[in-house]
Amino acid sequence: MVKKWLLAKGHTWEEVNIEEHPERAQEAFEVSGQLNVPVTVVTNDNDEQEVVIGYNLAKLAPAVA
Repeated sequence: MVKKWLLAKGHTWEEVNIEEHPERAQEAFEVSGQLNVPVTVVTNDNDEQEVVIGYNLAKLAPAVA
């Protein structure tokens, strides 16, 4: 759902599939503090990051605005 929403809004992203890259699972956990997926990390123009866990449109939409 997150990928479809980002695509519909014209945003680009780097996808990391932790089943294909299990070594990156720890990175996702460190960023989010959870084992849930998807983990979306939005970096703004000031290099500040916002972490959105799951398909949380209420948090994702303002993060990418």
